Amino acid sequence: MNDKQQPGMLAFAKDLPNICSLVGLLSAVLGIYFAIEGNFPAAIIGVLWAVLFDWYDGIIARKLKGRTKTQGVFGAQLDSMIDIVSFGVLPALILLSYGNYNVWFIPGTFVIIATSAIRLSYFNIYGLIDSKTYKGLALDNNVLILAFIFLFERFFEHSTFSILIYVILMLLSALNLSSIPTLKFGGKWIYVLVIYVITLTSVFGWMLCNRV
Repeated sequence: MNDKQQPGMLAFAKDLPNICSLVGLLSAVLGIYFAIEGNFPAAIIGVLWAVLFDWYDGIIARKLKGRTKTQGVFGAQLDSMIDIVSFGVLPALILLSYGNYNVWFIPGTFVIIATSAIRLSYFNIYGLIDSKTYKGLALDNNVLILAFIFLFERFFEHSTFSILIYVILMLLSALNLSSIPTLKFGGKWIYVLVIYVITLTSVFGWMLCNRV
């Protein structure tokens, strides 16, 4: 195919599911910024909304009529690239920043990002086991669990909590690369996710408003 037959790159940015994906990327970028700044409640809010937009881009894509095969393939690739940022780089930076950029947290940072790259590459080739089953734990579950754990941060010493999230994220990474069948949440589960994201956003927002 020559250049005259190929659409411009920005032509795909006007596709509604891709717009949703890019808004999710913006949420992740904001989360990265706040993680670097050490503002962890704001970083967690960013990652929660990244998950929500990641779910909705697929829902929108399935409901839209008239999308071409090329749009679908491009959207899938874009979604995969964004997932590495949202569910690889962002949680890795939360861990590294929470560990005060100590050199001992660098291996964990690498493991999280490498795990996301390996898992997504594998998924892009093999896909689901069946229509409702993943092989291994999906990456978005990692950050949903991490967000829940951060609700209890205040009950721990900083050093203790840093080790706790380190260990948990390593265990989750192992599950991401395992062959254990896990349920693919979809359908009405989106309503559960919306409630979860709004509830935790409210809680972490309240924490932000009450920071000294």
